[in-house]
Amino acid sequence: MTTTRFAPSPTGYIHVGNLRTALMNYLIARKAGGTFILRIDDTDPERSKEEYVDAIKQDLEWLGIHWDRIERQSERLDRYHAAADELRANGRFYEAFETPTELDLKRKKQLNMGKPPVYDRAALALSDDEKSALRAERGDGVWRFKLDHERIEWTDGVLGDISIDAASVSDPVLIRGDGQFLYTLASVVDDTEMGVTHVVRGSDHVTNTATQIQIIKSLGGTPPEFAHHSLLTGPQGEALSKRLGTLALRDLRERGVQPMALLSLMARLGSSDPVELRTEMAELVEGFDITRFGAAPTKFDVEDLFPLTARYLHDLPLEAVRPHIDALGVPADQAAAFWDMARENITTLADLEGWWTLCRDGAEPLIADEDRDFIAQAMSLLPEGPYDSDTWGSWTKAVKDATGRKGKGLFMPLRKAVTGMERGPDMSTLMSLMQTVRARG
Repeated sequence: MTTTRFAPSPTGYIHVGNLRTALMNYLIARKAGGTFILRIDDTDPERSKEEYVDAIKQDLEWLGIHWDRIERQSERLDRYHAAADELRANGRFYEAFETPTELDLKRKKQLNMGKPPVYDRAALALSDDEKSALRAERGDGVWRFKLDHERIEWTDGVLGDISIDAASVSDPVLIRGDGQFLYTLASVVDDTEMGVTHVVRGSDHVTNTATQIQIIKSLGGTPPEFAHHSLLTGPQGEALSKRLGTLALRDLRERGVQPMALLSLMARLGSSDPVELRTEMAELVEGFDITRFGAAPTKFDVEDLFPLTARYLHDLPLEAVRPHIDALGVPADQAAAFWDMARENITTLADLEGWWTLCRDGAEPLIADEDRDFIAQAMSLLPEGPYDSDTWGSWTKAVKDATGRKGKGLFMPLRKAVTGMERGPDMSTLMSLMQTVRARG
């Protein structure tokens, strides 16, 4: 059975970059009728916060991304200890004691000599007495996985055939000096024991994947199928990493972005298929194909979400937005007419408030100096409310007959005087909803 996972760290709110990974893994699982696991990477007790665990769940639920089961890595530490013991027994795990400063000096020396900055495995030459002395002086060391220096190859779902020389990669640290298990080991153990068959993640993990393939095999497991999607950039190709804090999903929700607008963009962004607004998750599942995605950095512009949100809202029935309209205080008998008027003139649901304020309180009139006498005469011809769908037509006819104005010279000044805007909804519909017109004086 196809099994995928999304493994966020609860150290902050998830953003659009995280969502891309989550969505791709979710769509693969759903298309295959498989299992999607939400796996909380909370092995760092200092940085992991329960509030972020709750926030991750809330954001995914808002989007309609439902997991089949949830796992927490903090509850699986015994499994990581067992894997570490197995690696030690197999001669694939060794303790190293270099300080960050010492490692940095080694890297600089290697670079100056034109060599790749790879850990030199000096720790393998330490005697037991030397290790004991270093432990007494510096505390416990880190534990590194000893790579076999051979080519690591796999066929990537996005990047195609990949081949990495393990000799060009440092032996990865899997356990820190304070005993904390790092993601590389925890992920390998979890993917193997949970039967994960497909892993989609960012292209910045390609080297990690190479080392993880060796670790999985050394523990007797079978590596899943890997696919590495492109990284997102800003609209001008700039690094997005510095802006991700403002692109948290909850911030987008606060700005009125609709879930299906966000999902529709993310399900196609970076692929050879055009972005198309979908209204149901099932449509995204059916049309998803990881092989359609490219390796080149992918431009993301948050502003692209708002036209999609507007189009999504335009097609919603009254029932879908009724709670928002009722909350504004729109009379029940006017709700349908109000939604029909407003739906094509909003970008987010927050814009409804402005339209109801206009209908309820009127607008500050927008009157050009040369039109003041004309507007004064026109307003004297406007009957007392309440208005209906015939009011605009009968009033503009009366004004035309009295002033001789017609066409744009007639309609535009009247629209601006009544609504305070140069463009907007059909005036017959809008006028029937307006309770007052300020320009009357």
